[in-house]
Amino acid sequence: MAPRDVVITGIGLVSSLGEGNDAHWEKLTAETPESTVDSERFPPYSVHPLPEIDWSLQIPKRGDQRQMETWQRLGTYAAGLALDDAGLKGDEALCSTMDLVVAAGGGERDGNVDMAILEASTQRKDFDVLLNEKLTTELRPTLFLAQLSNLLAGNISIVHKVTGSSRTFMGEEGAGVSAVETAAARIRSGQSTHMLVGGAFQTDHPDMLLTYELNGYLLRGPWQPVWQRQKSEGGGVVTGSGGAFLVLESREHAEQRGRKIYASIGPVASGRARRSRGELPSALSGLLEKVAPPAGPVLAISGASGAHAATEAEKKLLDANAALATRAFSSRTGHLKEAQFPFAIALAALAIDRGAAYPAFDAGNEKPFTGKPQAALATAVGYHQFEGMALVTAPA
Repeated sequence: MAPRDVVITGIGLVSSLGEGNDAHWEKLTAETPESTVDSERFPPYSVHPLPEIDWSLQIPKRGDQRQMETWQRLGTYAAGLALDDAGLKGDEALCSTMDLVVAAGGGERDGNVDMAILEASTQRKDFDVLLNEKLTTELRPTLFLAQLSNLLAGNISIVHKVTGSSRTFMGEEGAGVSAVETAAARIRSGQSTHMLVGGAFQTDHPDMLLTYELNGYLLRGPWQPVWQRQKSEGGGVVTGSGGAFLVLESREHAEQRGRKIYASIGPVASGRARRSRGELPSALSGLLEKVAPPAGPVLAISGASGAHAATEAEKKLLDANAALATRAFSSRTGHLKEAQFPFAIALAALAIDRGAAYPAFDAGNEKPFTGKPQAALATAVGYHQFEGMALVTAPA
């Protein structure tokens, strides 16, 4: 135990399961867990859609809501939930010195304009002229600003008054890993005392699905749990909309505030294996060694996406470690891209805090866990690239 231990004091979650810690705990620990899946809007693909959200609960100004795309609203909302949970919402003194690390992708395209351009292109041959016409008549200038990844951090700063230093990482699951890794390292080094870290992803949008399907990553046909997609048609990924933010503090800072501590974050390890050379299995083994789970039963909160090669390599590693009881939460939430790793850590912290493990999400592929989890492994093996793991433990 040290003053600069990294502890979690706030959690903000939004997904197809609902919003908030209690909603997620209840849905994920139900005797017969169910997934919210929409297979009608984007056939042959399924998605885990967002629930109805009253954005004004965390983004009170209508003007702020209007100028954000859905993924920005989602991240700003989840960040507000985490700040509320940590007792920091509205504390201008603490928020003004709070550092922010965000994992974000690009913005959402204007699907209607895209379709108009494609339709017009079937009637014309002067494509260069056509594009220039549409650029000057159809696209609003603010659309280009809305595409900037660091606008999520900007909106969080504006709405929640989190105005310390700010960093934004891009790179899908790798962005979420880097965000948590950086935040934890800053606290351990004494550069920060309290930080807000997380990400968001909005999949209810055709262009977001397109980025996966161009390389054949999406599951086609009937929905299945993550571990059962290896022989299914398509690439195995089912995406979901959601956001996850964490308030991380040094132990000393949290104790001075008298705040409840959910759990501690131990080692965080990341890597980018050259998968084309078959390096992923050894890279994952190396990450597990760096994180070094303790002896005895350990809950493994897996961010496995369902992508065939990445998921197979992760499953082999986790199955080879008898002490690990794995739970692939994407079977319930869908793949959350940038938010995947913060979400895994949040679920690990909730299980430790509430003294119970999640039941198997896929009983045929996940073994039972008995007793109170004192440690949990959180993973995010990118569907295409980048890998990360972290050890989450009960506060000493």
